[in-house]
Amino acid sequence: KESVEKIISPAETDYKLYSRVIIAVAVAAKIFIGRYFKKVGKRVGSDALVNSGADALFDAILSTATLACAAISLIWGISLEGWIGALISVFILKAGGEMILETGSSIIGKRVDNELAEKIRETVTSHPEVRGAYDLTIHNYGPTQSIGTVHIEVDDTMTAREIHRLSRAIAIEVYTKFGIIMSVGIYAANTSTPEIAALRASVEAAVAARSEILQMHGFYVEEDARCVMFDLIVDFSADAAAVRDSIIAELTKKHPGYRFDVILDTDFSEPD
Repeated sequence: KESVEKIISPAETDYKLYSRVIIAVAVAAKIFIGRYFKKVGKRVGSDALVNSGADALFDAILSTATLACAAISLIWGISLEGWIGALISVFILKAGGEMILETGSSIIGKRVDNELAEKIRETVTSHPEVRGAYDLTIHNYGPTQSIGTVHIEVDDTMTAREIHRLSRAIAIEVYTKFGIIMSVGIYAANTSTPEIAALRASVEAAVAARSEILQMHGFYVEEDARCVMFDLIVDFSADAAAVRDSIIAELTKKHPGYRFDVILDTDFSEPD
């Protein structure tokens, strides 16, 4: 109640010339510091520096508002300090909440930027031996340290030596381009026989007919065990377990000679 009364009926404010000069200099300094911190923070990927810069810019806005109130008071004799202060408080609270949420998401973990994910995938799949790149995940451990994982699909006829050379080449290229330490996992693909190729085409058609399934990968057939294995990524809005059970039932009916082993997967780099 007392605060509201001070806003409605403020006391007379005395603005000295030297105080106005000091405030003006402070505004210029805070704008410079704020812009510099935000620029450096974005360059090195530091949310703390970006937020420090934003805080300095808000201080500059507050000081500028104080100068504006002083000018209005000196010229027209109108005192707006209380109203302006209340308005600025609302903006500061809003900005503070956004900073907390942004910093918290970095600590807890957040989805990798879609543009960066696409560039990494393009780099990985540019190697002719790679048939697809999946399960991309990036973990950030500070502004200069990121570690990631990705699974690549390759022919099951590749030797361990060939796979080793390929995974090393991919890891080096990703680190050189993006500064990310990348671990590369392997999905083996066997579609060498007409029977397996036709089986894969049938599975892909059944999966594509369901809008709630976002992706299928890791397809492999254990010929001796007559077992078909693959991973599914299901939309978060759907019942993933029910979708998996349904697709298994459909494929088992269509291909009674095979057993289907389906794993529900999550790709944190996929767009919402």
